[in-house]
Amino acid sequence: MFKKILILSASVGNGHTRAAQALEKTFRLKNAAVEIRHEDTLDFTNPLFRQIYGKSYIDLVNNMPEVLGWMYDQFDEPWKNEKRRLFLEKLNTQPLVKMLREYAPDWIVCTHFLPAEIISDLKTKGKLKCPQAIVVTDFDLHALWLCRNYERYFVALDETKYYLETLGFPPEKISVTGIPIDPVFAETKDKQAMREKYNLDADKPTIILSAGGFGVGRIEILLKSLQTIKQPVQILAMCGRNEELKNKLAQAPNASENCRIIPVGFTTEMDEYMSASDLVVGKPGGLTTCEAMAKGLIFVIVNPIPGQEERNSDHLLENGAGIRCNNLATLGYKVQQLLKDKERLNFMKQNALKFSRPRAANEIVDTLLKIETT
Repeated sequence: MFKKILILSASVGNGHTRAAQALEKTFRLKNAAVEIRHEDTLDFTNPLFRQIYGKSYIDLVNNMPEVLGWMYDQFDEPWKNEKRRLFLEKLNTQPLVKMLREYAPDWIVCTHFLPAEIISDLKTKGKLKCPQAIVVTDFDLHALWLCRNYERYFVALDETKYYLETLGFPPEKISVTGIPIDPVFAETKDKQAMREKYNLDADKPTIILSAGGFGVGRIEILLKSLQTIKQPVQILAMCGRNEELKNKLAQAPNASENCRIIPVGFTTEMDEYMSASDLVVGKPGGLTTCEAMAKGLIFVIVNPIPGQEERNSDHLLENGAGIRCNNLATLGYKVQQLLKDKERLNFMKQNALKFSRPRAANEIVDTLLKIETT
């Protein structure tokens, strides 16, 4: 058992935080540490850096995703601008360095590259002795994740491990575990029981629409296209904390007799909604993708963010666990064609389950415990 575990994420999007929360929960379930602390790295930076680093990413995602894709490609060169980037990061993260030294954990587990790079630099200069584990939260590994001083990398795919090895990283310090998701997604829950629990029709194909990541106008386009499906379906429109969106969808007249729309606000029961469903329509973020696959859901990819989500899309398609819709006007048609082909539908569900790693968080914690005892 560890005395102190420090998990560092960064609130740049939601996936890094959710991965950290999954690890925190797993450490607690396994009683693997006396004290487990999860911190947002951006809380230990100055307000201007926090605003630029966090908010700018969201603004680019919502308003200029093509710029984000260009930046992703420009910075995806190993060790490019490393010294300049480290200078800026260290200049703005002195409170983080102070906290690391004072807290003195047994291990630091990073689910974002910002703290991982800072810790690596401190260790290289002999200013920090604590071991660190780096948990990559997408299928591919962007160059920003590369660190020179670490004890263990945890990656999603054998291909990602191979890429690190081509750069000279020792294979014995790389573990292929998948991306950590909440352990609850590894639990089997009966589809019909979940549909009954949430007042869903027992015999209708059920589609999760990850609406929270879209603007209101885009959601209306997606729903309009899905409502062209000619067979009866029900759509769980996941609105997150957007109460205005949820209320708007709830009050909207039903445009199709075949299509029942159920707006869902913020929920901690996503695993149960996924257990009740057949497909998920949305952006393939690393965590959402892994959660969906753990429940055997086929991913219908729409508007992936250029860069990491484009690469996540490639892996879903290569493994036969998803389809992609590039023209939103044809979304309903493509979903309908898939639902009509039962053999293909079942084959793709099995592919999703085969590709999934629902116990990734357990594997990561178990590996760290094993390292500690050797």
